[in-house]
Amino acid sequence: MRRRSFAFLLLSGVLAGCAPSVQQPLHDVPPVPTPTPRPIRLPQDDAPHTDLTEWWYYTGHLLTVSGLRYGFELVVFQVARAGAPFYYAAHFAITDHRRRAFHFAQTTWSLDRPPSSFDLEHGGWRISGDGHTDRLAAAMPDYAIDLRLEPRKPPTLHGTRGVVSFGPVGDSYYYSETRLDVAGTISDHGIRQAVTGRAWKDRQWGNFLVLNRGGWDWFSIQLDDGRDLMLFLLRGPLGEVTPAYGTLVLPSGVPQVLEPGAAVVAATGQWTSPRTGVRYPSGWSVSLPVQGLHLELRPVIPDQELDTRSSTGQIYWEGEVVIDGSSDGRPVTGQGYVELTGYAADRT
Repeated sequence: MRRRSFAFLLLSGVLAGCAPSVQQPLHDVPPVPTPTPRPIRLPQDDAPHTDLTEWWYYTGHLLTVSGLRYGFELVVFQVARAGAPFYYAAHFAITDHRRRAFHFAQTTWSLDRPPSSFDLEHGGWRISGDGHTDRLAAAMPDYAIDLRLEPRKPPTLHGTRGVVSFGPVGDSYYYSETRLDVAGTISDHGIRQAVTGRAWKDRQWGNFLVLNRGGWDWFSIQLDDGRDLMLFLLRGPLGEVTPAYGTLVLPSGVPQVLEPGAAVVAATGQWTSPRTGVRYPSGWSVSLPVQGLHLELRPVIPDQELDTRSSTGQIYWEGEVVIDGSSDGRPVTGQGYVELTGYAADRT
């Protein structure tokens, strides 16, 4: 899990230099050491902090009573730099199964100081929580969501009791809620329907700062047997790739840290964006030999690319996948999300 966090450090460098809505320029500042990290406190730490870098990241899967399926992503980033207001960037995306279409929107704003509670709102987009239920709302042309999320498992703390140390570049607090029940509504081209589903939440903040180089492939997998799996591969600036790292969360909520190389991940295809010309892997095989787990991940549709250069300076692929495979020789299915960054390095 440390590599997932380290990969996201790259984003802080991007956000530091691409804040068009902030009047004062954002300056990189040295990270503040955290010699004695405090324990994560929930629900207090759902709320914003005043550290250099922070985000709330949701992905999930929705089903209407009429059988329509959608994937969704909603993320808010918060960046603090000396001499500038707090900068926010948010992305909202929908994968529409019936239309085999992908749509996204982005927005930015700034505040003199962050909210004192877990309640971030701008232009009708909102994420908030009361310590048990998270609320999400966002809208763009043709699509809108209004969702309630309740956890089925306790939060998974990464690193050492939720703290990941990067030495001279700073420390990060990091936890995930890998299985949340979803209920609410989706508006599809003006037609509003009730939905249920399943979601995943990543939460990270801290005084960390790293240059924008390389990229990562990140996988969130929710199996129908109750297990959840997070994996990622970090790619360096010269194309070198780390072994897959991650955590397997049992149906009981107990996490099992996977040692480097315990998971074997390989791309099974490629897709090239007709808009940006960026080539991404498309389709993956994932194996955990010790657990007897072998999975095939297929994108719901190939084109789930977000061009967010106007808000975070990034072009990336964040897409819903369906999963088939076997566990100790027995069939297993599931659903998940895959995030691919750094493939458009020469275009950002």
